[in-house]
Amino acid sequence: MSRVTRTVMVRSVKLPRRVFSIFVELEGMYRNMVEQLVLYAVRNNIKSFARLKALKYREMRSLYPQLPSHYVYTACQDTGTRAKSFLRLKRLGLTEREYPEVRRVSIWLDDHLWKSNGYTSIKIATHRGWAAVGLEPHKQYWRYVNRGWKLASEAKVKLDKGNRQLIIYLTFVKEVEEFKPRGYLSVDVNENNATVLVDGIAYLFETNMEKLVLGYYYRRKRVQERYDKLYGKRSRVKRKVMRKLREQKKKQDIKWKIANIIVRTAYEKQYAIVLEKLGKHVASNMIKRIKDKQLRHRIFQASFRGIQRAVEGKAREYGVPVVYVDPRNTSKLCPAHNAPITYSNGSRIGRCSIGGELWHRDVVACWNLLLKALRGDGSYAPNSVGYLLIDVSRIPFGTKAIHDPITLLVGLWARWKSLEVTLNNPKPQGITL
Repeated sequence: MSRVTRTVMVRSVKLPRRVFSIFVELEGMYRNMVEQLVLYAVRNNIKSFARLKALKYREMRSLYPQLPSHYVYTACQDTGTRAKSFLRLKRLGLTEREYPEVRRVSIWLDDHLWKSNGYTSIKIATHRGWAAVGLEPHKQYWRYVNRGWKLASEAKVKLDKGNRQLIIYLTFVKEVEEFKPRGYLSVDVNENNATVLVDGIAYLFETNMEKLVLGYYYRRKRVQERYDKLYGKRSRVKRKVMRKLREQKKKQDIKWKIANIIVRTAYEKQYAIVLEKLGKHVASNMIKRIKDKQLRHRIFQASFRGIQRAVEGKAREYGVPVVYVDPRNTSKLCPAHNAPITYSNGSRIGRCSIGGELWHRDVVACWNLLLKALRGDGSYAPNSVGYLLIDVSRIPFGTKAIHDPITLLVGLWARWKSLEVTLNNPKPQGITL
């Protein structure tokens, strides 16, 4: 049994001026607390919430006696997170500042500072007593409510002063038990696609991350050159324009949509998902010997681990088991003969040096991931004859056939929420066989 959490952003209704002014005052006091605590924590190299609270609780209570006492608790939690992040950056030499700057503030709330009032309203403790705040629930919010998710004790609140609204971050929790898998579904992630092997058929989901990353790379470069000349390198105008670029949002959308399709397919078939066991610094290890600045940037932004994290998150939500295997040589060895595959002139089609089969690079990687999972220990050791300890006669390897995947263009699969629906609702140009 595992505990799964999801955070949903919900806006409040437009608040009366009198009520909203209370939250403006509350935010000001909370900001002052965080600023004082951050300076103290960084100066004294304190990263622990418990230690910071023990040292500063009485002082903060004396400075802000009108606030409910648990705001000191949450301010210390907020500060601990900020101080830990800043001290790490400082240790790595990634910041020139002596102390962090507190620019944006979200008010952290625990179970003593807020409570739900039905599904469309909450109450928040302030220095003026409890304030009732109506919510504007959206489809995602109701989806979690109707599917049995429970509200967690923590929440965060941010002020939208232009619209006199609160932006409320609510956390939903759910206990999920993993099922016992009846088979495996292997996934190979690359820069421009993610390939999935389902019951012997490989489906290649195009993501076009290269075009997306390069497009935003040149757009950011033009923005920087233009606004650096007009306002200087540290201008707020430039930062505001850069924030309007939606690269991160678009990449997140692709990751979560493809993860949703993969996990739903595994859940419907009661299969476990097989992923490559990647290290913590995948991109850094990949670019060690690469000097091309643009290619280094592409590899960093391609986010191989990002798609894996999305798949892992969705898998926990559905109770789908995830198996990790060693990724070494998955695209270099023929799964039928354990022999090297020869690729020429940068082609993604290679030939087995023993059997002569033609393999698509991403398809052979999926097959090898599957076979490693079937072995159970994640290894790829052949037996004394030189073949895998797997009955490969049952696997549909064709002699001298091109093992190509079914290619699904991003404009097609992103419209649907399952593989079955995607295949049953193709556009003529959407699927490549």
